Amino acid sequence: MHAAIESADRYGAHNYHPLDVVLVRGEGAYVWDADGKRYLDCLSAYSAVNQGHCHPKIAAAMIEQCQRLTLSSRAFHNDRMGPFLHRLCEATGFEKALLMNSGAEAVETAIKAVRKWGYSKKGVPDGKAEIIWFADNFHGRTTTIVGFSTEPQYKHQFGPFGPGHVIVPYGDIEALRAAITPNTVAIVGEPIQGEAGIIQPPDGFWRAARALCDANNVLLVLDEIQTGLGRTGKLFAFEHEGIRPDAVTIGKALSGGFYPVSAFLASDAVMDVFHPGDHGSTFGGNPLACAVGLAALDVLIDEQLPQRAAELGPWFLDELRRIPSPHVREVRGKGLLIGVEIKRESGKARPFCERLKDRGVLCKETHDQVIRFAPPLIVQKADLELALEQVRAVLT
Repeated sequence: MHAAIESADRYGAHNYHPLDVVLVRGEGAYVWDADGKRYLDCLSAYSAVNQGHCHPKIAAAMIEQCQRLTLSSRAFHNDRMGPFLHRLCEATGFEKALLMNSGAEAVETAIKAVRKWGYSKKGVPDGKAEIIWFADNFHGRTTTIVGFSTEPQYKHQFGPFGPGHVIVPYGDIEALRAAITPNTVAIVGEPIQGEAGIIQPPDGFWRAARALCDANNVLLVLDEIQTGLGRTGKLFAFEHEGIRPDAVTIGKALSGGFYPVSAFLASDAVMDVFHPGDHGSTFGGNPLACAVGLAALDVLIDEQLPQRAAELGPWFLDELRRIPSPHVREVRGKGLLIGVEIKRESGKARPFCERLKDRGVLCKETHDQVIRFAPPLIVQKADLELALEQVRAVLT
């Protein structure tokens, strides 16, 4: 185990600060380290493993496709992309999907789409399009995306950054209203901010944002890369507000953790701005990705994983809130996306995560003070009860 860590430190870039554990195997809600110790995974690779580790149905689809055809590029059709697109649009209710690889690529696709929509359909003067984002956002790590981040470290010494991005406080509908101009093409945000510490806007905020978009001919685009595909107790987190955005970005659990698969989902009116040569990806929509994505989506729906999150999430949230801890400032979340905020006078969240790791529960801190709990959606109540024993011991 120590040799693996030493090699990573010696030969890898130091752009992460992982916990001191080397994982070698996963099954369901559990992972094992190099010494054979078992851990309950309460991070799910940042919600990429909603279906559980190494789900046999997804594994079988991947192995079968690996033996047939893995990559054709978009220079040709393949027999897996059409069925996957059909199933994806049918399941989500969007008219069109554009397949990419990483979540950040899906967000970049969204940026290009809404800008071109603004120029070609709204009539915004060329080069003047504005997109409204929210403070404490997290949408990826490309230079375009970090350019509108409000986290200083994410953008430090990576500039210069491009114009056209407007930032407003998250959840402040009046600030959002004031920020809209004739050049505004889209409002883009996370239904629940994950990396910021599981932050939820006031009830009704997204309904009011939808109304503002309708009144001002502005697109509403939601980043559901972490909150989507069952994590919050519904297929999409926006469903809790009873609204429908014009477009959505998804990724992570779209492949069940087997392979990078992401998508930009949109209405015909938005997606039709793209023409041959406007946008693309060598690996986007490849047959292996589509076979994996189709199986992962089927598992999510057939095993009713959003419903499981809706059932277990509120119970787990209540149990965490009942822990009489002198260190906890707040417990918040929706479905199986939960944050436990540690008081600043009790130090940072990482030492608590380290002690939980020693007790067989894996989670990770975010924004220094918050422990994020996001187990695979296939987790059993008995597994969470065992985890709660360890959490109580650490927090009290």
